[in-house]
Amino acid sequence: MKRFVQAAVAALAIAAVTPASAQQVLKVGSTPTGIPFTFLDTKTNTIQGIMVDLVTEIGKDAGFNVQIEPMQFSALIPSLTSSKIDIIAAAMFITAPRKEVVDFSDPIYTYGEGLVVPKSDTKAYATQEDLKGETVGAQVGTAFVDALKKSGLFAEVKAYDTIPDILRDVNTGRLKAGYADYPILAYNLKQGGFPEVRLVDGYKPVTVGSVGIGVRKGEAALLGKINASLAKLKANGTIDKILDKWGLKAQG
Repeated sequence: MKRFVQAAVAALAIAAVTPASAQQVLKVGSTPTGIPFTFLDTKTNTIQGIMVDLVTEIGKDAGFNVQIEPMQFSALIPSLTSSKIDIIAAAMFITAPRKEVVDFSDPIYTYGEGLVVPKSDTKAYATQEDLKGETVGAQVGTAFVDALKKSGLFAEVKAYDTIPDILRDVNTGRLKAGYADYPILAYNLKQGGFPEVRLVDGYKPVTVGSVGIGVRKGEAALLGKINASLAKLKANGTIDKILDKWGLKAQG
């Protein structure tokens, strides 16, 4: 009887620790240059930001751990489809072309492109037509690059690897204007690193979209867990708290 009790206690102890120790670890692709959505924290050498906080909370709720994998924005979808990562958590718009190769969660945050010009340029740009014939820049792999090129308005649309690269060229006067995610531009400029750049207040964005979390096609169970957790985190105020932490206002 004593042996039976000892065996039962041992079995219970194993059962108690097994779920946590065996918890699934999913690789999450994030970018180091999309502050406040995702960025490299040089103090800790880790990727931080809204999407990292959010996917971490989703993992806690849905029962999986996350391992953040830093990579350039343009590498996110190829890395997902080739199974190098399991989830995309970055400032990635849900678009029709992307939905052909990636399944997205419910929308998380909606915004459009922002316009930056040298501070010495005080013209009130309201639309893209106001920059017709000029050379402008946007980040490679984003929805903004294709939209700007298809508009046929510009002499050239330069594709940059990162948003800070765009800001640097505008800051030095090498680029007439740059287009990128409005919240990311606003956050970067608030940090004071590009004193000669101005975010155009009156500009009306053309390409407006919603950020979502991406998974591989056919991962219906994982997507269902993510959406269920998102709904819960929205209802209990967690998403609003994360947005507020990074300086963004809650939406509807």
